[in-house]
Amino acid sequence: MAFSVENGILTIDGVRFDEITRITGTPVYVTSYNKLKENIEAYKKAFPKQKILYAVKANFNLAILKIISKEGFGADVFSAGELYLALLAGFPPEKILFNGNSKSDWEIEMGIKAGVSFSVDSLDELYAISEVASKFGKEVTIAFRVNPDVSPETHPKISTGLKTSKFGIPKDEVIEAYRKAVELPNVIPKGIHCHIGSQILDASPFVEALNKIFDLVAELKEEGINLEFIDLGGGPGIDYDGKGALTPEEFSKAILPVFEEKKAKMNPDIELELEPGRSIVGNTTVLLAGVNSVKRAYKNFVNVDAGFNLLIRPAMYGSYHRVAVANKMDREGEETYTVAGPICESGDILAEDRKLPKVEKGDVIAIFDAGAYGFVMSSQYNGRPRCAEVLVKDGEIHVIREKEDFNDIVGKQKIPEFLFE
Repeated sequence: MAFSVENGILTIDGVRFDEITRITGTPVYVTSYNKLKENIEAYKKAFPKQKILYAVKANFNLAILKIISKEGFGADVFSAGELYLALLAGFPPEKILFNGNSKSDWEIEMGIKAGVSFSVDSLDELYAISEVASKFGKEVTIAFRVNPDVSPETHPKISTGLKTSKFGIPKDEVIEAYRKAVELPNVIPKGIHCHIGSQILDASPFVEALNKIFDLVAELKEEGINLEFIDLGGGPGIDYDGKGALTPEEFSKAILPVFEEKKAKMNPDIELELEPGRSIVGNTTVLLAGVNSVKRAYKNFVNVDAGFNLLIRPAMYGSYHRVAVANKMDREGEETYTVAGPICESGDILAEDRKLPKVEKGDVIAIFDAGAYGFVMSSQYNGRPRCAEVLVKDGEIHVIREKEDFNDIVGKQKIPEFLFE
């Protein structure tokens, strides 16, 4: 197992957690290579003929990206920075889709020069792509991102397919967008794209979205526009709270029969693309946080050295993460504790009202399922340098990001000369 217990001590791929913290200190993100490979293989088995574009936004550590790219996956990127990282990690340009609702002209230029495809979110963006592509004499493959108005049961801040969302072109306007694209130079509309949200635990919203997308594909066919691919986006969640989640196999069994049936009737050449992120990396990683103090007040507070500067999901979304005392894994829960970070905000709570063994200063709290939207959403708030990241493979410890120091906080800052007078 990727995460197991030996003599009461949490181990990751056979390595005791304290062997890692002796090298990096706490806090530190620790990723299991074996768990990551297991998740990748599950997707390859469930979708053997489909194009998988890993959602780089979920975790863009270069070592993680390199592992995924070597497995033959493509990349879904949301910025020039993510595009840069994807190319650096070895993702082929023809397997990269540049997504996003607000691309700058210079980002569009970078993507066109790199030879990637674009998910187009507005007519302004369409015109900009055509203009830049014409300037450089390149033809660009595009897909319009359509807003299908599908409401999955997930947090409102990560529900992206509602009609009120900032993402995508409304479904009743997208046909006209394709008409305009056909008329413009240097853009080739080959696909259609949607993304309905994140941390979705039921397949039915994906099926609903797929049916709506195929309705649009049929309308486009009547217009003489035959698409080559449907990108259904990402969104399958992971089991944060022990209540279960949608596995790649279950996801596949729900959507592939619908896709194949519609494909056979409508367009035998159309292909399916997917953009999983969280379900590939989320459960691969644990955040280890040292206990600075235990305070008995209104609640029993366990004050640790990681807060929403490193893991913002609980504060931002009210998200649940399993926690444990990494050095007391074999002990029963004795008291109820709330795990609090060091940030000067009352909302800096990582886990609330959890039954844990007696917690003491010097213990280490393990915060599980932190591989997606963890370090990538971190900050230096309160002047706190960001922590190290570690990859464990077959008993070996690999530091894949050095922890920051104060120089990383001030390195790009400048003080005007007049302040020295």
